Amino acid sequence: MRDNPEMNPDFVRLLEETREASQSLRTQSSAVKDEVLTRLAESLRERSDDIVAANALDEQKGVAAGVASGLLDRLRLTPERIEGLALAVEDIRGLADPIGQVQRGHQLPNGLRVQQVRVPFGVIGAIYEARPNVTVDIAALCIKSGNAAVLRGGSLAEESNRVLVDIISGALADCGLPREAISTIDEFGREGATWLMRARGLIDVLIPRGSAALIQSVVSESQVPVIETGEGNVHIYVDHSADHQQAIDIVLNAKVQRPSVCNAVETVLIHRDEAAGLIPPLVDALSAQGVRVHGCEATQALAAVEPASTEDWSREYLSLDLAMKVVDDVDEAIGHIRTYSTGHTESILTESVTRAEQFLREVDSAVVMVNTSTRFTDGGEFGFGAEVGISTQKLHARGPMGLPELTSTKWIVRGLGHTRG
Repeated sequence: MRDNPEMNPDFVRLLEETREASQSLRTQSSAVKDEVLTRLAESLRERSDDIVAANALDEQKGVAAGVASGLLDRLRLTPERIEGLALAVEDIRGLADPIGQVQRGHQLPNGLRVQQVRVPFGVIGAIYEARPNVTVDIAALCIKSGNAAVLRGGSLAEESNRVLVDIISGALADCGLPREAISTIDEFGREGATWLMRARGLIDVLIPRGSAALIQSVVSESQVPVIETGEGNVHIYVDHSADHQQAIDIVLNAKVQRPSVCNAVETVLIHRDEAAGLIPPLVDALSAQGVRVHGCEATQALAAVEPASTEDWSREYLSLDLAMKVVDDVDEAIGHIRTYSTGHTESILTESVTRAEQFLREVDSAVVMVNTSTRFTDGGEFGFGAEVGISTQKLHARGPMGLPELTSTKWIVRGLGHTRG
């Protein structure tokens, strides 16, 4: 790899140093890893002003570049959000260490004892954009699971990420571990991201997190194994007999609380029998919060909304926009979801156990919910402390990825001089 003419020698050296550091991290005890996380949480609080100042520079660049408001919201770090990051690190510290956990094992008739145990991947590469909180989440999860990480956080968050990686590296060094275990390649720009995708042998697995375009680029071009996280064209279906006020509250929360994230609802499907009574107050409540509703013809007949195009059913808006459609029954709702969903999160609001169970059984997404806001699809909310991303693929990991999803397994065999006949 060092002799690869396509790659900057400094880039290769950085990856080699991170890989070397991974050998130290993978063998550390839970107590040592928890000490690093304790120090990291303390350092985030101690250097909150430095983080906010660096983040302000990134936000200024984003505004000057005409970055959309939803992306700016993801980019922004406030003292409150930094405290949230520190609390997430402490939550991760309190979780059980997955390394060494026995998945299965038994003794063979010949006396050999075999066990399958969890082990770190080694070095995890992450490519993401304008999400400096992800820098801390990934680093903390990697440290707890014994993995090193190489991070490409993008030019929009470069100043924020520089300070955050320095804080993380300092926490490692303060506890006697190599700073290089968590490193950034932002200095190498977009070319560095391309090299990272070709660094097979130095990177064990690559996790992209961001826009559909970024994820698809990594999936199609990477020579390193990829765990695919997906965009969120998220649906809520309001079934016949659903409580209207509860439906309004849930849809508002799922759309308005933070519209720029992947678990925000993008399409609401409403049973035809509920449409006349629910759509007018629901649209009024959404409009009062600044939401632009794009509705089908039946929705347009009941409320002042913008006409929905075919493209609206496929949109991940990440903004205060929402598509709304009237459907005949749960079967049509499931069919619509099957056609347009990205496989992230779908929720049904209903008082019917039968239809709830049908929805749970037939909707094939990473997370399927009943009578709750889609905003709960989140590693922190699931009790994982944080997440590396939300996987919408079906191999290795699916849904919010926490500590166990950052491990592989190996088999351990213990014998007493056995030979095979």
